[in-house]
Amino acid sequence: MSRMSPQEFAKKIGAGLLSFPVTHFNDDFSFHEGGYREHLDWLLEHKPAGLFAAGGTGEFFSLTLEEFSKVVSAAVEQTNGRVPVVAGCGYGTAMAKQFAEAGERAGADGILLLPPYLLNADPAGLIAHVEAVCAATKLGVIFYNRDNAILNDTWLERLCDRCPNLVGFKDGYGDIELMTRIYARMGDRLTYVGGLPTAETFALPYLEMGVTTYSSAIFNFLPVFAQDFYAAVRRRDHAEVYKGLRDLVLPYIDIRNRHKGYAVSIVKAGMRAIGRPAGPVRTPLTDLDAGEMAALSALIAGRS
Repeated sequence: MSRMSPQEFAKKIGAGLLSFPVTHFNDDFSFHEGGYREHLDWLLEHKPAGLFAAGGTGEFFSLTLEEFSKVVSAAVEQTNGRVPVVAGCGYGTAMAKQFAEAGERAGADGILLLPPYLLNADPAGLIAHVEAVCAATKLGVIFYNRDNAILNDTWLERLCDRCPNLVGFKDGYGDIELMTRIYARMGDRLTYVGGLPTAETFALPYLEMGVTTYSSAIFNFLPVFAQDFYAAVRRRDHAEVYKGLRDLVLPYIDIRNRHKGYAVSIVKAGMRAIGRPAGPVRTPLTDLDAGEMAALSALIAGRS
């Protein structure tokens, strides 16, 4: 059972920087639980506001239901109540309900609902999908607005009226007008999470729209930089934020953008670069090549 109500969960998630750990694999692509647990302990030393187990950066899309349950259970046991654990969730409605239920059984404090697999649906169908997943769990649910799952402010309000445990909105779409409309309509009813790729790039303007936190993949391998950058965002230190963007984040994005899927692959590459390898990514993703790995290693050298 959850250790906190959906409302308590939402408040804790919005209070600081969020860490999205990778999922560790052995060379044969099986789950490396020991390495994963060690990584979580290291991340927790740097005080994230929450850990997202088996999320997008954690390759949720490649995990079986059994593997997913093992990953979330390991995260819950290893954090031992120190921070909320949020479990990924997705695919079609029937499967998403199964993942939500499994996350709750494993002891997660909340659910991150990723877009349904493949399909583009009318708003009525998407609303029914979100409502069904929320009804399948007592946990607080964060809706991930991106790709083929985009809600506008009117539809989101309708869902919030119907689903008391829908307590978070993660934006990976990047429509400033839409985000402004949503915050203007919903206000403090939701906790807002920045979820665009390499969210540091958008953190400062999004703060002005009520988005108090974001998911940092960089936290996996440069947690001190990630927390320092977040602190600069929260105090609206424009000079320090843009220094961090120029010196690290934008060159990092240049490498990430060389191939599709590198938003995940480059995180595991960063961990290899600092001597904390997490194994390969699972197909259909691909790992960075030798030249890209060298460029990333040079970029982050001395920062860990």
